[in-house]
Amino acid sequence: MKFTSKIFAFLCVCSQLLFSQSKEIQFLTGKDAEHTKEWDFWINSGRKSGSWSKILVPSHWEQQGFGSYNYGRDYVTYGRNFKFNDETGLYKCRFSVPNSWKGKTISIVFEGSMTDTEVKINGKLAGEIHQGAFYEFKYDISDKIQFGKENTLEVKVSKMSADKSVNNAERLADYWILGGIFRPVYLQATSREYISSTAIDAKADGTFRSNIYLQGINSANNIKVELFDVKNNLVAESQAQIQKGDTIKKIRFSIKNPKLWTAETPHLYKAKFTLNKNRKKIFQTEEKLGFRTIEIRKGDGIFINGTKIKMKGINRHVWWPETGRAVTENVDLMDAHLIKEMNMNAVRCSHYPPNKSFLKICDSLGLYVLDELAGWQKKYSTEVGKKLVKEMVTRDANHPSIIFWSNGNEGGHNFDLDREFAKYDLSNRPVIHAHHKPGNAFNGIDCNHYEDYYSTKKILEGENIYMPTEFLHAQDDGGGGTSLADYWELHWNSKKGAGGFLWAFVDEGLARTDFNNQIDVNAINAPDGILGPHREKEGSFYAIREIYSPVKINLKNLPDNFNGIIPVENRYHFTNVNEIKLVWKLIKFKAAFSSESGFDIIKTGKAESPDIEPTKKGNINLNLPSDWKENEGLLLTANDSFGNEIYTWSWKLKPNDEIFKKFSHSLTKINQVSVVENDSLFILKSDEKEFAIGKKDGLLKSVIVDKRGKKMSFKNGPVFVNGKMELSSIKSFAEEQNQLIEAKCKNGNKIIWKLNSNGMLELNYEYSLSGDFQFAGVSFDYPENYVINAKWLGKGPYHVWKNRLQGQTYNVWQNLKNSTRTGQSPWIYPEFKGYFDDVSWLQLDTAEGKITVGAKEEKMFVRLFDFYGIYGAEGYPKLPTGNVSFLDAIPPLGTVLAFNINDKTESLGPESETNHLNGTFKRTLYFYFGLPDLGNENKQFTMPKENILMD
Repeated sequence: MKFTSKIFAFLCVCSQLLFSQSKEIQFLTGKDAEHTKEWDFWINSGRKSGSWSKILVPSHWEQQGFGSYNYGRDYVTYGRNFKFNDETGLYKCRFSVPNSWKGKTISIVFEGSMTDTEVKINGKLAGEIHQGAFYEFKYDISDKIQFGKENTLEVKVSKMSADKSVNNAERLADYWILGGIFRPVYLQATSREYISSTAIDAKADGTFRSNIYLQGINSANNIKVELFDVKNNLVAESQAQIQKGDTIKKIRFSIKNPKLWTAETPHLYKAKFTLNKNRKKIFQTEEKLGFRTIEIRKGDGIFINGTKIKMKGINRHVWWPETGRAVTENVDLMDAHLIKEMNMNAVRCSHYPPNKSFLKICDSLGLYVLDELAGWQKKYSTEVGKKLVKEMVTRDANHPSIIFWSNGNEGGHNFDLDREFAKYDLSNRPVIHAHHKPGNAFNGIDCNHYEDYYSTKKILEGENIYMPTEFLHAQDDGGGGTSLADYWELHWNSKKGAGGFLWAFVDEGLARTDFNNQIDVNAINAPDGILGPHREKEGSFYAIREIYSPVKINLKNLPDNFNGIIPVENRYHFTNVNEIKLVWKLIKFKAAFSSESGFDIIKTGKAESPDIEPTKKGNINLNLPSDWKENEGLLLTANDSFGNEIYTWSWKLKPNDEIFKKFSHSLTKINQVSVVENDSLFILKSDEKEFAIGKKDGLLKSVIVDKRGKKMSFKNGPVFVNGKMELSSIKSFAEEQNQLIEAKCKNGNKIIWKLNSNGMLELNYEYSLSGDFQFAGVSFDYPENYVINAKWLGKGPYHVWKNRLQGQTYNVWQNLKNSTRTGQSPWIYPEFKGYFDDVSWLQLDTAEGKITVGAKEEKMFVRLFDFYGIYGAEGYPKLPTGNVSFLDAIPPLGTVLAFNINDKTESLGPESETNHLNGTFKRTLYFYFGLPDLGNENKQFTMPKENILMD
């Protein structure tokens, strides 16, 4: 991504230099939330009200310590009598303009102000009050400027609008409601005769059309349009005469074989517009553009350049915790990179137009954009809405990344505005309605929100294209990546499936300046993100990355006859797999008692990139060396043509039994073992260790690890997490040098404890189940507050759910203990608690010493302590008994929008169904308490030369 970012930055600088030749810009505020200027400020109520002081702009006044906080749904929380804080801020600044601006048209531009904004220059109104928080507006103030002396700008900003429909559309909403001038304000000077804006339509067949809007034309002029490619080579030009009084000029020409813009191939051109008078340039402006054609083929799909595409999208609020919706270009760039890193190709600007810089970045990096008029669940009036549509579309129309306009969200659609978009958009993009009720398809696209898997199947069998603009609501740890694989397969394989947009990108956590900058997600209202407020990556981030990988590999485990051939499906729309770089690594994992985690790379090489066209299937030949089986793990990394990692897949090459036998054989110290008993206990003993087993239940009651009698608190297991434990018999007996205790239950379950002469405590258990179960396996107790960290060989480093196993890779991982609750402060990832997948061995580092557990059989889940996926009146889903569990099945996770969350989860698809179990389950666990004496085998556990952690 770094190389792409440098190109983008260079192009932006070049663009700004040329832009400044035509429009002289003088910033009155800073250029963004990081680079601000100080103005005078007064607010009528709330904190620091009633007296003049200073404020940094652009900003939200709440984040500068003024006024009060409101969340948009406070009226729901507090009832019908609740009234939002009617805060009004007065801004004042003084400025001078150069004498060279005399005779020029001077405008003042506001890129965004919340909400009603009245502007005065030297005591005179600049124009009518602007209503609407997220839109760029400007006034011609040429006749109000004083040259040779200081000018005064006064701005009155009302947090709530005087227009009820504006408040309904963008203030009474499910997000933080902030106030103030939050985007830059600047002066703009142009010649008296100038180009006010352009509208471009560049089609995939090379046709270029432009409407050039003119101001102040008072005599015959000439206008020239030049088209340049990315290397700044002139590829076409056209000229036309304009006459006095002209307000628009239309120009059209064609080029041959243009490089087309898509999210996979974001080829950009530059159009330079020059206004000449008497053969002298008097004004010049330029626009970036991309040649591409958008089609909605009703009953079929969404087509870009004649190819059907499917949206792998997400909803994005413009957000940063310390500055709210006042952000920087760096934040916009970071967000676009993160969206691309998840292998997504689309973003919905929810629920308002974003910063201009974000759209430029989407043009450059390649993201399909749904640009949305505000209207959260109620609509703008027609009078106000027409003005705001014009401002939004005029600003954004030339971005090739925008392929849809959205006329409001979830009922916030004013149908009278549907035809307004095309008045200012020469390319006549489709308009959609992002709605939450069935039966509201518009322009052949149904965007209904939060359908379950089975209702989605039904919609996809209907007459309309289906593209949910919100689905799998990701509050807390639910939704997002959970169940996504099932949904994505539905859309990918359905003719009318167009993909969709997950809710949402980030937890909208606000650093509250009235609470010592603590981050507030407003309880259950705003922790809806795949990432935390500062872009902390949650588990769903990585699951989405694998699920949406355009190089699709489904091989979970290598077959016994594996020969280096891996089946692959190309889920790109425009890219051949032969454009992808494939690199494999053979690795050796760090050992359990090594001081490090990670792995060592033993060998690396390049795999063949096969010729597989988009949407087709084929095979990858890794070309592995003949001795590949001697290694412990295999990694395969795919990088795209820009050098960005698509995904890294991993496979374990050695079975668990072989992995832990290696450790067991290294325990060279042999002790005599025995068993003693009393009325309630069998006690398995060696020279140093004692393990007490209850006679009534067969459970581990206590552990002593040395001759001094040092105890470890690991006990009360194995408790079967389903059913009751009633013993029918228990006995002790010897087997060679080892001592065993066998406990049988009335329901047929069985426990066998075995103390080996090398100090290893072995547990064999079996149980039978028939029916549907949330989880299956056994549990123990251990005090969570004694634990320092956990280290394991298996999938990680994030916890998983039955319907979100994707995104985790094999490694020796290590997590320091934390109490992260996904969606709430502090956002420390990976989470320490949870279900962890395919664990070969686990080591808990505790205040009492190390506890190491190995598994003989494959595919064991480990549960660590108490946690929940979704937090409501009660945590969900319910947990097994105990707090450290070794499981053969774990539960799926639903979403917060389920009415009865325990019953609704299974409606999210096959992966989200409760475990259907029928049969007998057997497992062997090996326990070692404390540090072993590894004898002469210690060398194999020393630190190897390299330690490479997977990110």
